[in-house]
Amino acid sequence: MHFETLLATMDHGILTIVINRTDKLNALNAQVFTDLDTILNDVYVHPEIKSVIITGAGSKAFVAGADISEFAGSTKEAAMAMSKRGQDIFARIENCKKPIVAAVNGFALGGGCELAMACHFRLCSDQAKFGQPEVNLGLIPGYGGTQRLTQLIGKGKSMELQMTGNLIDANEALNLGLVNHICAPEKLLEKTKEILLTIQSKAPYAVGKIIECINVAVVSDSAYTNGKSGYDKEVESFGDCFATDDSKEGAAAFLEKRKPHFTGK
Repeated sequence: MHFETLLATMDHGILTIVINRTDKLNALNAQVFTDLDTILNDVYVHPEIKSVIITGAGSKAFVAGADISEFAGSTKEAAMAMSKRGQDIFARIENCKKPIVAAVNGFALGGGCELAMACHFRLCSDQAKFGQPEVNLGLIPGYGGTQRLTQLIGKGKSMELQMTGNLIDANEALNLGLVNHICAPEKLLEKTKEILLTIQSKAPYAVGKIIECINVAVVSDSAYTNGKSGYDKEVESFGDCFATDDSKEGAAAFLEKRKPHFTGK
């Protein structure tokens, strides 16, 4: 398998997918989403793939966020389409009947944290950092972060992290239940594979049903959203943010390496 932005290797039924854009700290761009969507087709249909690890290339980042350069000039409609596409691909990860585990080897910020949270569970190195700092760009998470972070760590802490944009380290992520295990960087993939080999020794159909049932247990309650799921609401709100002057200022300031000046418009 050859991809522009991914590396893929197979070992004992475990497919390891490496996000490989080290010059951009493995930031998510349109091509990464295309490649992820394509490789997920293989995961879904090929029986020799029993489970999956998603990790990042290099030692600095799992995925440091979305590629902000692609945000420039986006309209509300384009932003909503971008959000929906990301959500749809991450939902394919979450709903896959084969275990997909994130091995977070560094920064998992913004879309990177959202990618990790879409996986069935997460391990990280002791160098990992997590966060949803989109508010610093005048935006909100757009790939499921408002929903999954709340599901994983609870409403209060999710509110705090997303409204402040603060990052947390590996130990706090473990204490909050965002990750299951912390490893030395050189042991991260080894530990992840050890757990997956144990899972692979169990009945695959039962494992798939466990995934399905647990996902149902944490689905958003639409009774409070006028019939819309939390994910629908997130798409709409992500687009609303893109229609603001503050989002344009946030992206421009990021690219120009200066502090943004937000006006609330």
